[in-house]
Amino acid sequence: MNEMELIAVARLAAENAYVPYSNFPVGAALECPDGKVFTGCNVENAAYGSTICAERTAMCKAVSEGYRKFKKIAIWGNCDDYCFPCGACRQFMSEFSYDMQVISANSKGEYHSRSLKELMPFAFNTENLK
Repeated sequence: MNEMELIAVARLAAENAYVPYSNFPVGAALECPDGKVFTGCNVENAAYGSTICAERTAMCKAVSEGYRKFKKIAIWGNCDDYCFPCGACRQFMSEFSYDMQVISANSKGEYHSRSLKELMPFAFNTENLK
């Protein structure tokens, strides 16, 4: 799947977001090496710490289905700026695929693509602990 197709899937996933507090829907589309795509959206909670981001939702769905390595993830946010993953999501993603591509998109149809390693160069993971 190319970057624009993956972004379109992430944008659709954002339609399922539960965001009564921030009103900021985010969607993610996670592509596995075999081409399977898992989607996620952010799900907020009145106890803010219990909120889960779209990226972690997609990754948890994939991990629960037996996937452990990922090729790329597209993150779409309803905003003018690029929707980059938060620090907690970067750490979570680094557990599985430190070299994966992260595509951060905005509502204007623009996107920015970097490797997770570029976004979080000194992640706490098994690769960096050797």
